[in-house]
Formats: sequence, C-alpha cells, structure tokens
Amino acid sequence: MTTPGRFRGVGVGPGDPELITLRAARLIGTADVVAYHAGVGKSSNARRIAAALIPDGVIEEELRYPVTTGATAHPGGYAGAMAAFYEQSSARLAAHLDAGRDVVLLAEGDPLFYGSFMYMHDRLAPTYETEIVPGVPAFAAAAATAAAPLVRQTDVLTVLPGTLPEPELARRLADTDGAIIMKLGRTFPAVRRALEAAGRLDQAVYVERASMPAERWLPVAEVDPDSVPYFSLIIVAGDSRHGTGRRTAGTEHVEASRAAELLVVGLGPGPDRWLTPEATTALAQVDHVVGYAPYVDRVPQRAGLTRHASGNTVEIDRARLALDLARAGERVAVVSGGDAGVFGMAAAVYEAATDPAYADVPVRVLPGVSAVQAVAARAGAPIGGDFAVLSLSDRLKPWPVIERRLVAVAAADLVLAIYNPASRSRTHQVAEARKVLLEHRSPDTVVVVGRDVGRAGESLTVTTLAELDAATIDMKCLLIVGASRTIVSPTGAVWTPRSVG
Repeated sequence: MTTPGRFRGVGVGPGDPELITLRAARLIGTADVVAYHAGVGKSSNARRIAAALIPDGVIEEELRYPVTTGATAHPGGYAGAMAAFYEQSSARLAAHLDAGRDVVLLAEGDPLFYGSFMYMHDRLAPTYETEIVPGVPAFAAAAATAAAPLVRQTDVLTVLPGTLPEPELARRLADTDGAIIMKLGRTFPAVRRALEAAGRLDQAVYVERASMPAERWLPVAEVDPDSVPYFSLIIVAGDSRHGTGRRTAGTEHVEASRAAELLVVGLGPGPDRWLTPEATTALAQVDHVVGYAPYVDRVPQRAGLTRHASGNTVEIDRARLALDLARAGERVAVVSGGDAGVFGMAAAVYEAATDPAYADVPVRVLPGVSAVQAVAARAGAPIGGDFAVLSLSDRLKPWPVIERRLVAVAAADLVLAIYNPASRSRTHQVAEARKVLLEHRSPDTVVVVGRDVGRAGESLTVTTLAELDAATIDMKCLLIVGASRTIVSPTGAVWTPRSVG
C-alpha cells in the first residue's frame, strides 16, 4: 500500500520573501505539491511571496475562491459557497496525499492567524500527518514598519476584525491597551468612527502592504477612505492609552475640586428599548461608567467615555471606585442590570458612602425596568396583587434566613418573585426552596419561569410547583411563584386578582 503523503501548512510571511523562515523555505523546496489560495480574478499573494522557492516541475494546486465579498448564487449564501469550496479543495489535496505526495499549502502571514489554512487543517489533519510552520504575521511587520511599540509590561493587546459592528468595535477599543485592527478595505470608514468614539483616533497608525515595496504608513486621521486596500491594518499602541489624559481612578489621586453627583443607573433587563430616556440621557453625559463587565458592555462607547469593568463579587470595591471619581469632580455613572435598587448596585453605593470620606458626594438613583416586571409582563399580570421579592443567593445572607423568609411568604399567601435562583456554585437552593414552599402551598400552585426575557433565546414556561424541574434553573432565570388565587386563563396568560376572598 502507498504510504500517505504529509500535509504542511507553511506561513510565508507578510510580503517580503526574506521574511520567510528557513524551515518554510526548505519544505517548499522539497514539496511534491505546492498549493495556494487565490482571490476572484486575482493572482495568489502567497505564491508571489514564495515564487523563487518553488521548484521547477512541482505540481501546483491553485485553490481559487468562488466569492470574496458580494452576492453569490449558492443556495447557502456566502457561508454555503465557502463551505463547499473548502470541501472541494480539501478533496483535491487529499487525492495527492493518498497518492503518497507531500503537500505544502502556502499561507500569507501565519497559517493560524485569520488564514484559510485553518479550514483545510480542520478537514485534513484528522487523517494525514500534519505539520504547521509559523510565519511572521502581518501585524508584526506593520509594527516594525511604523516603529510602533505594541504593548509593554502588563499592557493587553487585542486583535480585532474591522468587520465587527461599529459599537462593539468602539467598546473593545476603549477597553484595551494596545490594539490591532485587521480586515479593513470597505470597513475603514466605520473603523475610523469607532476609533474616534473610543478616544483612540489620534494615536492610531495606518499601515498598508507592510514589508512590500509599496508599503506606506500614516496617521489614521489622514487616510483617504477610498484608497484603503485589503492588505492594510491599523495599530493602536498600548503606550497611547496612558498618554491621553485619562484618569486612573484611585484614592491616591483625589483632586481638591468640588465633588460631582454620582448616578446609579438601572439599564433594564437587556433590550435597548427598555432603557429609560432618563438613563439614556445620563449615560450620554457622564465621563466614566463603572459596573459589572456585562452591564458596562451595554453602554455605547463614545469619545471621552472611560469604562471601568469588574467582576460580579466586588460590589463595594466598585462603589468606592465610583465614589472616588465623583469626589474628584468626575461625572460618573454606576450601572446595574434591571433596576439598580432591586438586588443591584444602589445599596452597595449607599453602603460604601457611609464612609465619612464620601460625605460630600451626592448620590442619585435612576430607576430601570426590573427583571420581575419584565417576566411578569411576558406572563400576563401575576404580580397584579400583593407580592414579595426574594433572592436565593446565600452569598450575603445565610440560608436559614432565606428559609425563614420563604416560610413567611408562603404562609402569607403572597405571590413570590425569586431572583438569583441558582448558579454554577449554587445548585441546590431551588430544590430546597421548592420543598419549603410545598409544605405550605398546593402542588398545583402556578409557577412562571422566565429565562433571558428581552434577550436572544428568551423563553417563558408556565408550570406548577409540583412539576417544577429544579435542574433546569440557572442564573438566567427568574421565577414567579403564584398565590392560591393566581389564575392561568384559557389563553395561557397568568394573572393574580387584586381582590382577596
């Protein structure tokens, strides 16, 4: 039997043949088959870079894309056309490998960095002996061309495709130290706007055709959008973030200026349409946004806005950070999902503000649509009568306290809204709460389970206390346990009469 050939993905660097590694050059020169991708109506850049190393008489396989941008007649659209192309291309290379020929697939830059090689690797590596030879990526060559230091010490470097939605790109640019933005061309105008919104435009450098004879670089602000080719990228050096006049918050840098009002803003459960006009106006006027990272991410980035995102269990620390900024005269908003006063940041801010150091910092809470309101509205009107709200999280209060309150609510025959029912580290509370409630409530008591209400993947389940499956409940859920008089109408709506008797 013929021994299968070996499959090699070889990076040929960004353009200058002298940047090809010695190992890559050796493998290209001894290959039985040299393959490379090419754009629609274009020659292969990878082949051009490696041309002098390709031996005479070697078998060449040009893998020409069926589409790059624009429309396609393929029934699966662009994704379908490309998937079919990769299947056909891998089959062509597999035929050579089955015949015992070693195949080198050339890749511009590095094979595993935004390269088409990866899609071939997915299909061929499980069957054939595979080797990957790294190459100098385009951003490394661009940084050298512009002499732009990327990151130092603890700086974070983020690589971003210019095809990201503009608000998302702006947010990520504001949150990182150094950045590389790839895939420009027709995306350049939106990328430029995102840089401006993030306050990084003045430090952004545009590099075109790095390491090639026609390379050039200049400030992004000076680039003609109509002149930007695909082979270009943008560098935002990590150093630039620390030279823009931004304030690094902390108690050691408190200025003697008059304290500003600290706003605590409820963002609602998720959709922008549930954000109040008051909150929208406030967020457009502050200079700093402080909060749990997923909530900070929901605030649109704009020029002059500094974001301070943190984890989920440091509420007092982030409250102090916000108070320090406000005490220094900065305009600050602390953000919470839902309503900031319902298991949100408002209480944490007031707790931190009991420190006499913050006595001169005024605090104002702006309400938001709460999760219980959103779930109740989706279900109908289950909280139309008296109701209670309880969190099952025992991080800040012991479980016996929660259990006593569950008993009291059940005995009072109140509708009960349950926040924080479960998490990765808390998996038993729902089952225990259900057991406690069943000691005082009928098994037929109506239960509404709202998951991700207002967001993608939203679901609403109406069940009973007896049928509630605790294993299906997590932190994305909010439960509403009905009272004895809560009704499910023939149309499926859940509501609780305001009258008793």
